[in-house]
Amino acid sequence: MAKQIDRHDINDELYIFKQDNSERWYARFTLTNHKKWLCKSTKKKDKDEAIAMAHRIFLDHQIRHENNSLVQSKRFKDVADRVIEKLEEQLEHGGGKRTFKDYIRALENYHIPYFARTFVTSINQEAITKFVQWRANRMSKPPASSTLLTHNAALNLVFKEAIEQKWMIAAQVPVLSSKGEAGTRRAAFSEGEYDSVLDEIYESEKNAHSAKTRQIRELLYDYCEIAVNTGIRPGTEMENLTWRDIEMKTQGNKAQFFINVTKGKTTKYTGTRKVVCRRDVIGALTRLRERFPLRIPSQKLFLLTSGEPTPQLGKAFEKALQKSGLKVSPRGPRTLYSLRHTYITWQLLAGTSMDVIARQCGTSAAMIEQHYSHVKPEMFADALSGVTFDEEKPKPKSKKTLARQAKSMERDEKRFKEWAANYRRLGCI
Repeated sequence: MAKQIDRHDINDELYIFKQDNSERWYARFTLTNHKKWLCKSTKKKDKDEAIAMAHRIFLDHQIRHENNSLVQSKRFKDVADRVIEKLEEQLEHGGGKRTFKDYIRALENYHIPYFARTFVTSINQEAITKFVQWRANRMSKPPASSTLLTHNAALNLVFKEAIEQKWMIAAQVPVLSSKGEAGTRRAAFSEGEYDSVLDEIYESEKNAHSAKTRQIRELLYDYCEIAVNTGIRPGTEMENLTWRDIEMKTQGNKAQFFINVTKGKTTKYTGTRKVVCRRDVIGALTRLRERFPLRIPSQKLFLLTSGEPTPQLGKAFEKALQKSGLKVSPRGPRTLYSLRHTYITWQLLAGTSMDVIARQCGTSAAMIEQHYSHVKPEMFADALSGVTFDEEKPKPKSKKTLARQAKSMERDEKRFKEWAANYRRLGCI
């Protein structure tokens, strides 16, 4: 702790002093009708110059005190932590808005890491400009206008708190810009395009030059089938799924599958999200079970047969897109994440409400409206065009087809009974 080594009294309300950790003099003073002593650096080494600067500092603060504009500033993190605490308290008691979680995330991931120990009164227009440049480098892509609006709202909450606590005045609040990238449409697949990509993955699996490459492509095939039939986010959400996260309900030869998403973009704030799977996940689950006969509940779902994860799924998917000529789309380049966009698009076209899709996918109806509004006219093609196509009558099924379907239903019933029994016994299907 610094120790005072010299002191010079100027009057009863003002003196200067030196500490053993600095060559410069500090001014300490109290103002009329103000209980606290204030301390400011004179930034002067010479004693006479320090005395003159102390007088200036005292007079400046006295005038501001008389005009009710005196500020004892706080560091940004201290104010931001108070704001986050208030937001979390409102969310906990059911009075908070959904956007509060976005504000908290913006403050924790961007504003606090950058401004941390900066005094709120020091955050001027120049500081904001430097922050904007830093944030652009930190983000993988230019922020959209909606993202900037969220960031600005969060930052303004900090400034509002500082003003209310008299740690800054309104005139010191910098101007924040919300000009960013416009919200873009999402690149998805039609059913035919998706089948073409799967065909390419399957062919590349057969033509793999090594066992490990073949395993990566096998795993990619199942990864795609689960992602496109659940809407789960490729990346953290998919890669952290375990066998215990899969649940099922059965009735004869019918089964419903559910996946609990426990880790990802929104689970920190919303907790576990239960996702309802489309029936087409059954093939992928069957293949995964066959590859891992000794699976345990805590084991990750997407592993190589060695038990190790692989970071190569994205690259393998990229190659399949390039070979099938489906990397580029009218709405931008496709990636693994396009599987999620495909799920949402297909659900919209099937008539599923945006609110239901939002809950299933762990996002907001507003976000779906923003990025998938181009799908809506197609949803109402009959009404908008005034033309309704006749439904094709299904062809009568042959005895051979009916027998095959009956055998398939019998096989499904047996399979689902086995899976359900396995879940009760071991904790995973």
